[in-house]
Amino acid sequence: MKTVIQIENLSKQYIIKHEGQNHGTLRDAITDTFKGMLKSKEAKSKRNESFWALKDINFDIKQGDLVGLIGHNGAGKSTLLKIISRITEPTTGSIKIKGRVASLLEVGTGFHGELTGRENIFLNGTILGMSRAEIRRKLDEIVAFSEIEKFLDTPVKRYSSGMYVRLAFAVAAHLEPEILILDEVLAVGDMEFQKKCLGKMEDVSKNEGRTVLFVSHNMGYIKKLCNKGVLLKKGQVHMVGDINHSVAEYLRPASKDTSNISFNKNDYGLLHCEMFAAEGAGAPTKEVFGDQKTGFRFMIRLSERMRGKIGLGGRLVDAAGNVIGSNFSDYYNAQFSVSNDEITEIELINDGLYLGPGRYIFYPELWCNGEHIRTKVEPVYFEVMVADIFGKGYSSFQNEGPILWDATWQQVKSKALAD
Repeated sequence: MKTVIQIENLSKQYIIKHEGQNHGTLRDAITDTFKGMLKSKEAKSKRNESFWALKDINFDIKQGDLVGLIGHNGAGKSTLLKIISRITEPTTGSIKIKGRVASLLEVGTGFHGELTGRENIFLNGTILGMSRAEIRRKLDEIVAFSEIEKFLDTPVKRYSSGMYVRLAFAVAAHLEPEILILDEVLAVGDMEFQKKCLGKMEDVSKNEGRTVLFVSHNMGYIKKLCNKGVLLKKGQVHMVGDINHSVAEYLRPASKDTSNISFNKNDYGLLHCEMFAAEGAGAPTKEVFGDQKTGFRFMIRLSERMRGKIGLGGRLVDAAGNVIGSNFSDYYNAQFSVSNDEITEIELINDGLYLGPGRYIFYPELWCNGEHIRTKVEPVYFEVMVADIFGKGYSSFQNEGPILWDATWQQVKSKALAD
């Protein structure tokens, strides 16, 4: 496949201006102006600060690639998309693009508020270099996909944000750009429309050979749609490659040494939580196999004021941020014997939990007499490796969901035919 986007040594710098304090009176304003005339150039320059949103970006995108651009807030994703979309220019470096680009970066991008939905469709098509006849042939598809036929001749300034997104995506996807760029904007739409959009993006890439560059914080969507990942960290490319590896790196927590845990003598509440291998002498771990018996170890210290009934537990979250399970001591009426001012260890052992391969997070909680205590303790990040859970030679459940369960299958006489 040919290269459609080539980025070389691209950087973007912004100048942040620090304004002086507000003037309370005319005398203050005149005084500050006079002082400014006497200041040196060096002193004046201190009021401006440079900030590199992107620094030395290098990567290529091939025709037909479904690329997930991922990174935490402030990583530089939106800035990079604006440069690719020709909304802003890079400070240094170059970017070469082959083909027409349609971008949907935020609600209302590319639309004129005073024009109707119909007029905006023709306007966007014209900007992409299409003739009126070409746009007219696509009009019915766009209207059907966006589901706003009743409002097609209404000025878009009267549209809700959801209607805006429906029409904007339909226009961007159906007017045949070679490169389609989408930021987090799809989060505005409802769930059914989001699924519809994901299906359309997959279709234009696989069946029409168009390139899609997609930004989202929903790792479930990213993994489902994309085949390639570009991970940005602090304005630089941290990783380019397979989407599963890129997402795993994005979700990886900052490395911390928990081998020698120390607690401040003044700390009370939930101090620490870790995963351990129940069949490995209780050793702390962050990687387990799907068929491995594991548990979570809580370390707590209670003060005199926390005397009373305490509860422990937590919620299990998958890589897409969905809560997939929970376990709390209240479910079992569990009682704990805890001495005040001493560190107590309590273990939760998972007797029947089978997880599919992937990354997971456990958010631990402690409460006393109904009051949550120090629940901001670090969550537990861990990886579940592929395993032959049922001993049948099935060693991969990559696409079968996060939870697997043991069950009994049996054939019974149909009650529907009994009569």
